Amino acid sequence: MIRKTFEHEIQHVKDEVLLLGSMVEHAIITSVETLKKRDIKGAEKIITEDIEINKKRFAIENQLMILIATQQPMAHDLRLLASTMEIISELERMGDYAKGIASINVRMGEETLLKPLIDIPRMAQIGADMLHRSLTAFVKEDVEAAKAIPAEDDEVDGLYNQVYRELMLFIIQDPKTIERANWLLWVAHNLERVADRVTNICERTIFIATGEMSEIKGTDDEFQTK
Repeated sequence: MIRKTFEHEIQHVKDEVLLLGSMVEHAIITSVETLKKRDIKGAEKIITEDIEINKKRFAIENQLMILIATQQPMAHDLRLLASTMEIISELERMGDYAKGIASINVRMGEETLLKPLIDIPRMAQIGADMLHRSLTAFVKEDVEAAKAIPAEDDEVDGLYNQVYRELMLFIIQDPKTIERANWLLWVAHNLERVADRVTNICERTIFIATGEMSEIKGTDDEFQTK
């Protein structure tokens, strides 16, 4: 395969990763919207559509393995292909988090929400936006963006802590609310994990561009070599 054809295949893989990312973004936002509306049918649809997310992940993985096996890439190309394998795994897990939220919605049945959803939808929106921009940084190999995006995880963590405190207060005031509180706590936990996995994508993007495997430590963009 001549270099031009190889580059074309790489671009196709990147396009497919963006498509997978858009599927996951949609699942994250929709899972919370259906929970807020207590839309059981909508939640069941999200659970079903997770199969398509999995299929897309495995199709991309197959493309990557073929390229690695047939092209014997070195240096930057190998980092790109190997890291993309990790990134699509992160995306598939985010899809599982959305499916988990939808499953909670279904399990709740006719039960009402313990409290209006305010911080949880905000967590979903921030996480989905971080994901979208992290994949743009991946495609462009934008190191500065990849370093900056994870700082927003602090806001997601802050919202999670707020949700946790509110739910614990409900339980303290009325222990009978513990089950409904736990449902919402798991939803918030899943969304907090989405932001964590975005950070992993950003770390991989930096590795692709620079060859340095580093861990993003916090909002000051300091790095620690692994």
